[in-house]
Amino acid sequence: MTASAAQLAATTQIQRVTGSNLLNLMIVDDDRAVRKALQDIGLSFGFTTFVADSAEHAFRLLEAQVIDVLLLDLRLPGASGLEALREIRQRWPDVIVVIVTGYGTVHSAVHAMKNGAYDFVTKPFTGEVLKALFERVAGLLQLKTENRVLRERINSTRGFGNLVGRAPQMEKLYRIIAKAAFSAHPVLILGEGGSGKEMVAHSIHSAGPSADKPFIPIDCSSLSPALLEVELFGQTRAVLRGTPRSSRGLLSIAEGGTVLLGEVGAVPVDLQARLVRAIQEKVIREAGSAKSTSIHVRILATTSRDLEPAVSQGTFRKDLFSCLNILSLRIPPLRERRQDIPLLAAHFLERISRSGVNERTLSDDALRVMLGADWPGNVRELEDCLERACVVSSGPMVQAWNLPPSIHGRSESFSGPEDRNIIPITELERQAILSTISQTNGDKLMAARLLGIGKTTLYRKLKEYGGQGGSLQGHTSP
Repeated sequence: MTASAAQLAATTQIQRVTGSNLLNLMIVDDDRAVRKALQDIGLSFGFTTFVADSAEHAFRLLEAQVIDVLLLDLRLPGASGLEALREIRQRWPDVIVVIVTGYGTVHSAVHAMKNGAYDFVTKPFTGEVLKALFERVAGLLQLKTENRVLRERINSTRGFGNLVGRAPQMEKLYRIIAKAAFSAHPVLILGEGGSGKEMVAHSIHSAGPSADKPFIPIDCSSLSPALLEVELFGQTRAVLRGTPRSSRGLLSIAEGGTVLLGEVGAVPVDLQARLVRAIQEKVIREAGSAKSTSIHVRILATTSRDLEPAVSQGTFRKDLFSCLNILSLRIPPLRERRQDIPLLAAHFLERISRSGVNERTLSDDALRVMLGADWPGNVRELEDCLERACVVSSGPMVQAWNLPPSIHGRSESFSGPEDRNIIPITELERQAILSTISQTNGDKLMAARLLGIGKTTLYRKLKEYGGQGGSLQGHTSP
């Protein structure tokens, strides 16, 4: 492909992403010749270009003009390129920053990528290098655009209440929730761990006429029988001179509202009889008291296991099961509604982005891996996976290799970065160090100077590389 054809291909891709050729590119470099060369190349790719000779000049332009892509030299007068990068990431997080550096500062460029730069190019650069760069930028812009559209779709049609999903199974669930919300009967909510049972219960409560009343969940599986009894029914005990003092239980505190019995199958059999009376007769008796109290509270219950075998085995009362099972609903596991994974991922990434300074997006490879995984922990596992991936990600885009190894092991869709000709930052750093030592004929002191790192750091890195760096130990030492 000729240089002009390569430029046309990249320009066409960029225009296809945005529907326009008015993307704004800023070049920040104190060398006038470099600024002019990059400006000419940027114009040939269809960018509207702006130039700045210092970080302070760039900040003024960023305040006045929306910039999509910024080419930032590391060596600038006044504030350095790394200082400028930190300021840009904080104040203009949507700008795609590409570091421009000489070969001797590759280590600093790698450090810049760990701090939010999208990529880097080294001087002198060729048309092919810039073509490949702008194609990657176009891909990122496309992903950002798709994520923005997806977020808009989520905000308008993401599901029911706080629930996210448009799969047919979820549409059916929403219809049941809408009906259950205006019923006074108990509801039994079935679903695997992490599928969102408590969120469904809260949706039933908040969509009904008692939305302004208390909603109190209790995890029955985490409390001892004695403590669970007190939590649910309250306790009356004697204090000084025999004066009784009452400690109200949740069934009384939630008057007019809803109590959610999480993992109701864990309730001891002797307490189950008292729950039956509370549901059927609307009365409770505090532990240590002979007096019964009327209650007006709705009971919702969740379970992650089938209760019918427990009824057959005598570990769960048949009358309680009948009370709770008047209306039941099942939450589908995530593996049965894989088409909702992109919606859920965008929803969680949006929430994670709001808590930080950078917008987070998901690469195609990462999404492919997530779509192929089984997700035994369901939606909760998906959320935890994305939070962990955002922590270990070195930039605004979450890559497939940022996902936990357990996800890769449950997916046939994962191909590591080497399969896509994408080199991780640590590998770029290793290549830069070993290549520099080779070009200096093993002079490690000179190599450290060229790389802009201390000799102690260089030796530590070589030790980490083990056999790959060990063959160089016989060369000239500083």
